[in-house]
Amino acid sequence: MPRIIITGASDGIGAEMARQLAASHQEQLQITLAARNQEHLQAVARQCQAAGAQVLVVPTDVSDQAQCRSLIDQAVQRFGGLDALLNNAGVSAHALLSEVDAAHLSWYEQLMRINFWGSVWCTHAALPHLKASRGCIVAVSSLAGLIGVPGRTAYSASKFAMGGFFEALRTELKPNDVSVTLAYPGVVDTRIRYHGYNAKGEAAGVSGLKEDAAMPVAECAQLIIRGMNRRQREVLMSRKGKLGRWLKLIAPGLVENMALAALKDEVKPH
Repeated sequence: MPRIIITGASDGIGAEMARQLAASHQEQLQITLAARNQEHLQAVARQCQAAGAQVLVVPTDVSDQAQCRSLIDQAVQRFGGLDALLNNAGVSAHALLSEVDAAHLSWYEQLMRINFWGSVWCTHAALPHLKASRGCIVAVSSLAGLIGVPGRTAYSASKFAMGGFFEALRTELKPNDVSVTLAYPGVVDTRIRYHGYNAKGEAAGVSGLKEDAAMPVAECAQLIIRGMNRRQREVLMSRKGKLGRWLKLIAPGLVENMALAALKDEVKPH
């Protein structure tokens, strides 16, 4: 009976992964849903329960180390172990560095606590249980964690940090047969960019990226789950993302121009 924890499970990719996992398991799934918004978590929990899953809801702010550890402890106590940890919680941001006043730079640190440290703290607490089950770790990064995107200095930094941490951890865990899958979504049809920080550290309310070709959230969730089940090292989801990664090695200037082209005109640097 699979035992899974998903952070950032109240909306977007995390909620959709929970629903798809609950619907796809013939053997009953035991899933722990974590995020800050308890009301939204309960709504997702009801959908998973309707599909036959056993669900534990643990309201969690992953920027707090104690809450991360409590999340893992509660899930393991309830279900007797852990088979997979999906580090999906995250916050977006869009602001040119030159637009950020020194008095507002503290949100850079908060973003790093959520996107990077939250995944580190949850993974560290879960590690003994995942070693025991020879389980899976998933880290939901971003194409901005492979290619620096203008206007997303803080966000790219946090996602690059995730990449380095989980690549190193993958090697450490080889003798324990614990898989580590890094997922790199591009622009996905969620509200994450609208809720993310602007230059003042407030909710942006708009997206700074062109979203006309955004990937459906159901497709993104499906690709991540498939990558986890296959114990893939990486999940690159789009042709443009795969191309950009290799072009970065041989034509970095072209990749920078591609990144600029992805911005809306009104937020491009001048």
